[in-house]
Amino acid sequence: MKKGGAETYRDIDLTRARRGAVTKAEAGKTKISIRLDNRVLDHFRSVVENAGEGNYQTLINDALVTYIQQKSLLNAVRQVVSEDVGEPRAARQGARKPRQR
Repeated sequence: MKKGGAETYRDIDLTRARRGAVTKAEAGKTKISIRLDNRVLDHFRSVVENAGEGNYQTLINDALVTYIQQKSLLNAVRQVVSEDVGEPRAARQGARKPRQR
């Protein structure tokens, strides 16, 4: 087997080359740079490692989507409950007419 070394010089034509990503981004996704705590990365990386497959970035994305869905569901439930119950107690008390003596 040949020992690895520097490749010999090749005359490569780059006149039609373009800058940019080698692969196209998935539709509906945006590439960003974000700073996360090491413990967050360690957690998601360990989940992937323990599973033996997967992608920690996908897991982080899924966790964020789940958070948004739960928050939306919680807000919907709060709205339904407030419509069922009516005005909050404090608002009803403040709107009471004073007692006549």
